[in-house]
Amino acid sequence: MHLKRQAIMMASAMAATFATVGPANVHPHVFAEARLEVILSPDHQSVKALRHVWRFDDLFSSTVMMEFDKNSDLKLDDKELKEVADTVHASLAEFNYFQLVTVDGKDEAMNPPPQLMANFDNDQLIILFESEPKAPTRLAGKIDIGVYDPTFYTAIDFTEDANLQVAGLPSTCTSKVVRPNPDEALAANQKTLTDAFFNDPTGTDMSKIFATKLELNCKPEG
Repeated sequence: MHLKRQAIMMASAMAATFATVGPANVHPHVFAEARLEVILSPDHQSVKALRHVWRFDDLFSSTVMMEFDKNSDLKLDDKELKEVADTVHASLAEFNYFQLVTVDGKDEAMNPPPQLMANFDNDQLIILFESEPKAPTRLAGKIDIGVYDPTFYTAIDFTEDANLQVAGLPSTCTSKVVRPNPDEALAANQKTLTDAFFNDPTGTDMSKIFATKLELNCKPEG
């Protein structure tokens, strides 16, 4: 399969442990371990940026290596790595780079990252990028931040809670990692789930209910 198509499908499953959630007939084909760091503004009153790092499984990484290693030297030089990064950047654009950012349950618009960086470490593909909210995301109410794949093709897993980080939260805020139970998530969203989700979940946007998230809860000062 050509990587351009595989990268497009990759833009559909980076959500956190989708190997074990969702309808039984849906299985991820690409796997990645993720880290996500929330960067706050200098005054610590809003979210300034999200910093993502994704480490892909050996099989997908070897596919990338074979397709982009033009001189067959079993490594990717800077030019080849840039081509990988540019391909993934373009392919993930229509999926908002798998980002989940909501404020009190409403989607928060994000600017596309200006670029992605690609590298190889221990024969595994690493993708890094940073994105910013289109408007300042004030630390108020409940803010959920994570990644999810609307097509269930790729599973991005935060293997440890420590891989979802935020530093410098004001005293009015608390943070916790939320890992939804699949059965409970389905039951809680039963009224909003349509037949389309159960017949073809890859054609809906409801996979976000299964995503592992960093949840920030912030109260007004005073």
